[in-house]
Amino acid sequence: QLQLVESGGGLVQPGGSLRLSCAASGFSLDRYAIAWFRQVPGKEREGISCISRRGATTVYAESVKGRFTISRDNGVFLQMNSLKPEDTAVYHCAASIDPRTTVQDTCLLTGPDDYGYWGQGTQVTVSS
Repeated sequence: QLQLVESGGGLVQPGGSLRLSCAASGFSLDRYAIAWFRQVPGKEREGISCISRRGATTVYAESVKGRFTISRDNGVFLQMNSLKPEDTAVYHCAASIDPRTTVQDTCLLTGPDDYGYWGQGTQVTVSS
């Protein structure tokens, strides 16, 4: 079964940092552009960052630009700095099934429908 597994979430104070990790079970992450999404109950899943298959392209949502950094090296990671209470959410990693991300070394921060494999998510809570 093809599955992604997230880890690294937790409770952190405002201004703090966390590093999320995404690993694959049953397939190689190297074949896919990967994105991080987050979701708050009652709201749509929000794409916040993606990275291309070889790591040459990264994209960030305005809400996290300058604070979060996505990277990949035997896994995909999301370094989250200067965390704010509004960053509280369940964070999911997902693998792109958009063919444009396999033809070119690119990623597209599009909606959840363009991502075919998902993890269960890891909770991030930013609170004092």
